[in-house]
Formats: sequence, structure tokens, C-alpha cells
Amino acid sequence: MGKPPSQEVWFGLLVSFLLCLVLLCLNYSTSWGANNGIDLSMSKQVRPIGVTKINDTEDSCSDRYIYIHEDLPSKFNSDFLINCKSISAGISSSSTPSMCPDLVNLGLGPKIENSDGVLANESWFITNPYLLEVIFHNKMKKYECLTSNSTLASAIYVPFYTGMDASVHLWDSNLTIRDSSAKNLVKWLSGQPEWKKMWGRDHFFVSGRTSWDFRRVRDNSSEWGSKLRFLPESMNMTMLSMEGSLWKNDIAIPYPTSFHPAKDSEVVQWQNRVRQQERPNLFAFVGAPRPHLQGSIRGKIIDHCQASTTCKFLHCGENNCHNPVNIMRVFQSSVYCLQPRGDSDTRRSAFDAILAGCIPVFFHPATAFSQYLWYLPKNHTKYSVFIPVRDVKDLKEEGIIEKVLQGISKDRELAMREEVIRTIPKLVYADPGSRLDTPDAFDIAVQGILERIENVRKVIREGRDPSIGFAEVDGTKFTFPDTVD
Repeated sequence: MGKPPSQEVWFGLLVSFLLCLVLLCLNYSTSWGANNGIDLSMSKQVRPIGVTKINDTEDSCSDRYIYIHEDLPSKFNSDFLINCKSISAGISSSSTPSMCPDLVNLGLGPKIENSDGVLANESWFITNPYLLEVIFHNKMKKYECLTSNSTLASAIYVPFYTGMDASVHLWDSNLTIRDSSAKNLVKWLSGQPEWKKMWGRDHFFVSGRTSWDFRRVRDNSSEWGSKLRFLPESMNMTMLSMEGSLWKNDIAIPYPTSFHPAKDSEVVQWQNRVRQQERPNLFAFVGAPRPHLQGSIRGKIIDHCQASTTCKFLHCGENNCHNPVNIMRVFQSSVYCLQPRGDSDTRRSAFDAILAGCIPVFFHPATAFSQYLWYLPKNHTKYSVFIPVRDVKDLKEEGIIEKVLQGISKDRELAMREEVIRTIPKLVYADPGSRLDTPDAFDIAVQGILERIENVRKVIREGRDPSIGFAEVDGTKFTFPDTVD
């Protein structure tokens, strides 16, 4: 048996082992850091307080951030909801009942429980179109690119319920009272730090009424409307409403219909349904005469419809139109739907017709063609029929409407209907409690306003005057075309 190793040898082996172990650990830590993208020389740096690590990918909300003036005094919005019993549900001060029942379901109104097989799913409501501003606000609260830092915002949203305010004050003979909310609003806004960034040209608000309700030209109590849109500060802002005006900072967005889908599949299901619908009526009209409106062609429209065996007429004066089921039943069974001007140039009925897959027939360019530029095809012949009527006398020929519609080929009819059905997703406001993958009317409005404001910024960057063209009058906007396609 050999001699055992000495203590010196054992000690040397131990030291060698420990030295190798240290070198091995150092090499591993360096390799791990390199392989995981860590600069060890910076490992002791501390991230500043309040700064969070962000992904290296591009910010998906870049140029899309919106700041809501949630600090707007409650008298401009939520107070109207609280005091809804004093607000009429209709367009006039004498209309009844109150607005309260219409405010349920985030402004969509009561759900339609029984549609008698006319509607396809549960996403249908009895929606008051004058609550557009409330629906829009509730959808904006869920917008994916909201910011609480106004310096990051590309646009400033002002949640002023202009329509509800108008329902309270619009008929007041005292102009001071009628204009008080408008003046108080612009005074408050112009005193906020956000205002000075672009002097209001990045601000926008939404109205559940037509633009004309806020453009009183003269200070005469017999004149209609408030002067909100003629106040200097307001002229620097953009208003989205159900009907635009001749001024370029009044932009039309769709009337709310009764369909507020919660899923994309519900939209597809509805499109397939109206595509396959049998349509025994050549044309239809849903509405009531307007004998008090000078130059109204509604009476003649009704005469033409009732004189035809191929036309279906639903008289709204008999309260048949409060229930959307009655309207959709008529429109779904008709190929063409007549859309003369209403109390103003536009009508919610036009959107109900498109929703039903019924090809709209317009008689004036201001009813749709020159209004909803962000939404409808530029070539109106793709989705509608235009019968220009400048005067009631233009409809004196017996059966002229029926003759025009009968002269349209089947191929063109099918092509127009398909274009109408293709347009449906862009014209509905999805349930505020959900979000669709397909852009709805709200998404398109937001995209449109962001692009409009970015164009103003470009003008400013180029050293030009941003006021030029921003709120100018377009005198040709609602004129009849020289030729009809």
C-alpha cells in the first residue's frame, strides 16, 4: 500500500477546485446576461420614479389619443340625466312623455322583447335618436386610446349634451336664457389650459339634434335656435351631429338606429338575413304629411304611394312608428324606400331603410349625398336612386315615381342592394358595453375627427392661417347637381 497524500497536497487540490468553481460561475453569469439582452455594466441603474418600462413595439395609440373634459361642470351633461323628467322625448317642447325611459341601457333605450320574428337577435332597442350625444359619450368612455394627460391628446372631446340642453331652452322667448348655456360653455372651455394649445381647433362635441338648431343668425325671439355655433370660440370647434349645415365645421354622422350589436357575428347574421329577404313591395314610404312646411313634397309622395298597388304606406301620424318592429317589417318587405326630406333635410328613416336592406330613393342632395361623406359611397348611384324634385310640381305626373323604379334593371337592383348591405356595419352604433372588430359609426366618426384635426396641425406647421377654411360656408353644398346620373 502506498503512502497517503500529504496535507499540503490536499490543500492545493482544494484551492484549485474552488478557483475553478469561481471562474465557472463568472463565465455563466456573463453568458446568461448576454443571451438575455442585459448590459451588466448598467445593471445597477435605477428606473426613474413614475416611469414604467414600455414595449419596444410602436405605440398603437400614437396620434389617436383623446382627452375627455370629464371636469366639465355637471350642468352641461349629467344634470340633464338626473332631471330627465323635465325633458321632452320628442323634437318639440310639447312632445310627451319625458326622456327618462329612453335613457336606460346607456342611452340605447328599452330592449325590444318581442319582435314577432321581424328582428334577428337581442341587440335591438327602442332608441331615441336625439340621445346620440349620450350614446356617443358612453362609447367614448370605452375608447381604447383615452388619455388623462391632455398634452398627449390629438383631440379634446367636450361631453356637452347640446341636444338635451336645447330640449329645455330652445323654445324660450327670452334669448338670454336660450343662449346662456352656450355662452357659459365657451367661457369655461376658453379658460382651460387645453384651449390655448390650438385655441379650440382640436376640440369637438356631439349633438343629438341638427346643426341648424344652434345657428340663429339674428337676435330676434321669433328666430329659431340658439347662437352657439356663431360664438367666436364655438366657431373654432367642430360639431358632429345628425345633420350638418353649410358651415364646414358642422359634420354629419349617422342617426342612431335601433340595432346596437354586441358582437360582429350579429352584424353578419343580420346582413345575411336582409340579403335573403323576400320583398313583395316595389317601394314603400314610412312617415306622415307635413302640411305646415312650405314646399314639402310629403303629401305628394303619399299620394303616389297610395295610388300604386306596388307601394306600402305606413302612417307615422297614428303612432305606428314608435315601435321599430313596425318600421322594419315594412322596409324589409320592400325593394325601394322613399326618403323625402323630413322636418329638416335629413331623416332617421334613411338609415332604418339601409339597415333593412331597402334601397333608398332620395329627392334632394342634402338628405344624404352631401351630408354623410365619411360613411356613404361617393358615387351615390351605387347604393341609391335619385329623383331630383326641386318643387312639388316636379311630381305632378301621375305614377312618375313608380315608372322610374320599374325602369331599373334587375341586375342594377341587386348590385345596389348588395352595396346597401355592405354599408350597414358602418352605420350602426355598437353597444357601448362591447367593442366590435369591424369599425362602427362611432369608430369612423373618431377617425374622421382625428384626421380633420391633424390636417389643421399640418397647416399650422406650414406657417399658414388655420382659421382659413376651417369654419367657412360652402354655398354649393346642398345645391342640385347640373346633371343626374
